[in-house]
Amino acid sequence: MTRRPNVVIVISLVLAGAILAIAIWLLAQMREDALRRAQDAAQNVSLLVQRDVARNLELYDLSLQAVVAGLKQPGVMALPPAIRQLVLFDGAATARDMGSVLVLDEAGNTIFDSRSVVPRHLNGADRDYFKVQRDSPDVGLYVSRPFVSRLNREGVRIALSRRISHPDGSFAGVVVGTLRLEYFQRLFDGMNLGNGGSMALMLTDGTLLMRRPYDAKIIGINLTGTPNYTRFTLQDSGEFFGTAAIDGVERWYAFRHIEHFPLLTDVAISTRDIYASWRHRAWIIGSLIGALDLTLIALAVLFSQQLRRRQEVEEALRVLARTDGLTGLNNRRTFEERAQEAWLLMQRSGRPLSMLLIDVDNFKGFNDLYGHSAGDDALVAVARCIDVNARRPGDVAARYGGEEFVTLLPDTDGSGAAQIAEQIRSAVQALELRHVASAHHVLTVSIGIACTGTHAFGSYREFVNAADTALYEAKDAGRNRSLSYPVAARAESPGMVTQPGR
Repeated sequence: MTRRPNVVIVISLVLAGAILAIAIWLLAQMREDALRRAQDAAQNVSLLVQRDVARNLELYDLSLQAVVAGLKQPGVMALPPAIRQLVLFDGAATARDMGSVLVLDEAGNTIFDSRSVVPRHLNGADRDYFKVQRDSPDVGLYVSRPFVSRLNREGVRIALSRRISHPDGSFAGVVVGTLRLEYFQRLFDGMNLGNGGSMALMLTDGTLLMRRPYDAKIIGINLTGTPNYTRFTLQDSGEFFGTAAIDGVERWYAFRHIEHFPLLTDVAISTRDIYASWRHRAWIIGSLIGALDLTLIALAVLFSQQLRRRQEVEEALRVLARTDGLTGLNNRRTFEERAQEAWLLMQRSGRPLSMLLIDVDNFKGFNDLYGHSAGDDALVAVARCIDVNARRPGDVAARYGGEEFVTLLPDTDGSGAAQIAEQIRSAVQALELRHVASAHHVLTVSIGIACTGTHAFGSYREFVNAADTALYEAKDAGRNRSLSYPVAARAESPGMVTQPGR
């Protein structure tokens, strides 16, 4: 890892991604939990409303049924009015939200009134509760659409009615009681549904009886054809996400049909309210996870940068340790390592290996005449000539010490080594660096060549000594030339001797 800084960043990205994935999974679970809690609450409220409404309507219906049954009892009509009043109407008819219980004849005129021994004058023949009972013998309990009472004009009501029939089954009238819608309003107001929640009670024909939030203008409207109402009619109870036709708010709906009554109720919680707390927690958790991931990645980047700097420094130190600081060539230590490897490879493969020992002629005199700065520049120029002519893969050029250089040429025979040596010698002479202390008047080099292909050497040291011997022979022969080992043998065979440059 410490050798590959990018791996650190990759690992940090993987860890950051894993942390982010876990956080997303946890937030998704928390979101589901928030929805589940809201659904449970809505279902509980829906069940509570259904039971409360059903219980009260059932009690009121029992009062109506008692009136119908009382009217059929023999002798009831002959009782004194006050006694008859007590027999027909029980105490439930006087409850807080219950209106008058009236008995209407077949023409719709009031003949008995729970609030008055002498019935108040009222004709209800035009009301839906009267018409339905008159025209439908088997309707049973009928819940009317909202209306304003003609007796006292106090608020909007609905009516619950039952049919009164003659012994032969013909229509004899209606017993009807009213229920203030304030009862439903107070019931709804007692439920905690959040800021955007809503509740509604409606007839199964789509007539809206009550809604929270309350708006008097929408009481009595018909919702038939709206998407939500259509879904209400598909089953007895259910739940779904939907958008209200009245206010356009998206909510989660739980609805129930009230058993035994032509009513249904829905409880809806705004999706904004459902996820409000979750969004707050998600923002906090998301911010913390984001900060953690960014910090982790930032630290990884910084660490990676430090590793890169360390590698750069180490590489620079390695280069310094292996390179001559003045010329940029390999130093002697590096050369010895490479040379030993090349020697072992030569012994295994049998392929030729050549070495050039190069010495700058009369360099001490050059330094004395022109100064050490000029001498350094001259060494750099010579090193460049050597480096340019020993560029093949495997070639090793180095500063061997002082003004002496060395070049190792793998897979190079004697003639090839001699050619490269002559190229180096000629390139140095072509620099035309003035040297008045030299017989050639310019800076020159002498080169000694040793090649395993022309002589068998018992060891690497013998190989180096051979190149060194050839070098000194070149210097003794007048400098500015290259000679190959063994010099004496080559002297006897002129074709084998490398001629000095002109």
